[in-house]
Amino acid sequence: MSGEHDLLIDLHRGTERQGPGGTAETLRAVELAGLDRAAPLRIADLGCGTGASAKVLARALDADVIAVDTAEPFLEELRAAIAADPALARITTLNRSIDDLPFAEGELDVIWSEGAVYTIGFEAGVAGWRRFLKPGGTLVVSELTWLTGKRPAELHERWSGEYPEVDVASAKLAVLERHGYRPEGYFVLPERCWRDTYYAPLEARFDPFLERHGHRAEAVALVAAEREEIAFQRRYAAYVGYGVYVATRHDG
Repeated sequence: MSGEHDLLIDLHRGTERQGPGGTAETLRAVELAGLDRAAPLRIADLGCGTGASAKVLARALDADVIAVDTAEPFLEELRAAIAADPALARITTLNRSIDDLPFAEGELDVIWSEGAVYTIGFEAGVAGWRRFLKPGGTLVVSELTWLTGKRPAELHERWSGEYPEVDVASAKLAVLERHGYRPEGYFVLPERCWRDTYYAPLEARFDPFLERHGHRAEAVALVAAEREEIAFQRRYAAYVGYGVYVATRHDG
C-alpha cells in the first residue's frame, strides 16, 4: 500500500466511524427532520465511509439507502456488514465522488452527509445536491462550524487556512436559504462524538498501524499529524466543532 491517501484509508479501516458522530445524534437528526418512519424513502448517504449512518438509517426507517463513497475498502466493509445482517439488506453501495453523482433530478427523498461535505465545500455541496431532492425533500449535513463569535487567533488562523468556508451557524443557515432550502433545525455534536466514537477508536489503531507499515516515514508522519490534530481539537473544543444542519428543499 502506497500513498498518503491509501495510508489514511488503512488507518481508518475497521473503525465504526471515520469522523465525529454518534447513533443518538443521527437519530436526533431523523427526529428534527420529521421523517415518517412508516413512509417508504429513498436516501443517499454521501461520504458514507464504512456506513455508520447508513446502518442507523436502514434500521430506523422504511428506506432504501444508497451509501456513496470513493474508498472501496470502506465499501467492502459495509458490504460485509450488509451480508451479515438482514436488517441492512436495503443498503446498496456506490463507489462515486460526492461531486459527481448519477441521480436523476428529484429522485431522492433525503440526502444525508455526515462529516464529508468539506471535501467539496459546504456551499458547492448543498447547491449541487439540491436538484436530486424531491420538492420538500430533506437535507441533513454536518459541517465544521465556529461555535462562538470570537476565538483564539491560533485556532482562527489554522482552520481559516485549511478550510476557508468554516463559519458560524448563522452564516451556514444563510447559505442554505440562499440556495433554495428552508432550515428546519440545527444542533452541535457533543464532545463525546469526538472523544469516544472517533478519537478513542482511532488512537487505539496507531500502534498496530505503525507496526503493519514497518514504522516507515510516511506512516509515522501520518500518525504524528493525527495526534497533533486530536490535541488541537481537544484544546479548542469550546470554539469549533461540527454543526448538524437539517433543511428541506423549498420551491416557493
